[in-house]
Amino acid sequence: MGAASLRFLIDADHGQFYVQDFELYRAWIAEHAIDPDLPPAGWTHEAVYVHRVGVEPHSIAVGTARDDLVESLITVHASTPIIEASAEHIVEADLDVPSGELAVYSPSVDPVDGPSLAVPAGLLRARVSYIPSPPPTAEVNGSPGDHFLYQVDLWPAGQPRELLIVRQGPNPWAG
Repeated sequence: MGAASLRFLIDADHGQFYVQDFELYRAWIAEHAIDPDLPPAGWTHEAVYVHRVGVEPHSIAVGTARDDLVESLITVHASTPIIEASAEHIVEADLDVPSGELAVYSPSVDPVDGPSLAVPAGLLRARVSYIPSPPPTAEVNGSPGDHFLYQVDLWPAGQPRELLIVRQGPNPWAG
């Protein structure tokens, strides 16, 4: 499979957007949504303040520095891609996508209205890089926070691995 990519703007309502195998995630959440030990969208204290992504089965919630329109680029690679040198913060996590279909949405964007992308079915490694950038368009609403390109690189994973912070950005970061 050649490299597939998707570049888009999304309303990162509540400072986040989701990249997930939506149908499988929806089935998982139907069973686990009432579990008081599970933080919503995987947003543990460490996820919010350290690694900036919330991880749940079939889902990664990407934390954004702005509650606004943000730009993202998702690229599927055949193998591990090189690390983006200009990224301020980089984190890797597993993303299980058995259906081979990724849905991208946010609290204010319905999954059927958000972008989607066909990916290799199975366990993928996801690298989320926070790359400083100018505002994506004149349409941003002026919310406070830094501008980043949220680059999500995906490639087939041979086996499950733990979340890894490749490069730790400054803390606090969303300002």
